[in-house]
Amino acid sequence: MHNLPFALPDIGPAEIAEVTAALQSDWVTSGPRVKRLEEEFAAFLGGGLEAVALNSATAGLHLALEAVGVGPGDEVITTTHTFTSAAQVITQLGAKPVLVDIDPATLCIDPDAIEAAVTPRTKAIMPMHYGGRAAAMNRILQIAGRHNLRVIEDAAHALPTTHRGELVGSLRSDAAVFSFYANKTMTTGEGGMLVTRDPAVAARARIMRLHGISRDAFDRYNSRRTNWHYEVVAPGHKYNLTDVAAAMGLVQLRRLREMQQKRARIAALYDRELAGLPLVPAPGPEAGDEHAWHLYAIRLHPDAPLSRDGFIESMHARGIGCSVHYIPLHRHPHWRQSLDLRDDMFPHSQRAYEQLVSLPIYSRMEESDAERVAATVRDLLTE
Repeated sequence: MHNLPFALPDIGPAEIAEVTAALQSDWVTSGPRVKRLEEEFAAFLGGGLEAVALNSATAGLHLALEAVGVGPGDEVITTTHTFTSAAQVITQLGAKPVLVDIDPATLCIDPDAIEAAVTPRTKAIMPMHYGGRAAAMNRILQIAGRHNLRVIEDAAHALPTTHRGELVGSLRSDAAVFSFYANKTMTTGEGGMLVTRDPAVAARARIMRLHGISRDAFDRYNSRRTNWHYEVVAPGHKYNLTDVAAAMGLVQLRRLREMQQKRARIAALYDRELAGLPLVPAPGPEAGDEHAWHLYAIRLHPDAPLSRDGFIESMHARGIGCSVHYIPLHRHPHWRQSLDLRDDMFPHSQRAYEQLVSLPIYSRMEESDAERVAATVRDLLTE
């Protein structure tokens, strides 16, 4: 029986053809395809938005925070239950990450914990939509409004996710940042997108993504223009997306609904086939909302016949890849020491971490693959 990986990108002939066309066009860095991807992405999310293509979601979080004025002496509230880059970009700006616990029902950041963490130094809140399920954005935006805080959504998992019927990325936050990494719901290999309703945030991100230069390379080197002049107006970064990557993204965006529906069918199969086992299924969306199903993360009961680590090893022995999302930041030596963190400060995240297993879910999976995963889980947990 073949090995089943935890994740695979869903790349087909249309993506290959578009990438080939980009290579044959002689424009391979940021150019016309990047502009098209930004326009189509903004249109997908809805009116009044601007989109800025970048080489990663990490870059997007960094530029969004910088654009809203986060800097030395500020605090940014985010969750311990996330990837390290979310906290790292805060410290790169000279600010302090203030980590808080999760809601155990949703695995997203707990709004009550956010409210309790606000101080006079708090500048922004950075909630993450865990696994593709929307965080409690109405409450988070209300908290931000009461305390005059900026909100940057870590939407790396959340395409296309809805909250109260609205697509994440179109809400009232200052910006939202999506990931196009290889295992995400759409991919450009490496890449990301910052979206905002604030023209000033978009303009600042465009300057800062390319060395702080006042004009993109496409504008400066386009043969139809004669203006070669540019100015460095800020100490920027090298965060731009290439046209080769954008070519893949243009096709992936057009296929996004189809790919999300395949993930949703796999999630529904898991919900059905894993019922009655000693585990907590992946948190689903609120009624009427849409889940991106980037992850299907179960939690094993304490009385399950296998420990979490033993379960993952047994799945691997049977040719099925699994993962854990996440090892919380308070468990990592760097953050533990630099922020003076302890496990007992984050009981819900700590408990979830000890029980979590992410099962394979990706749009290239056949139904028979998902059935195999579910049958193997059932075998292991009923022995």
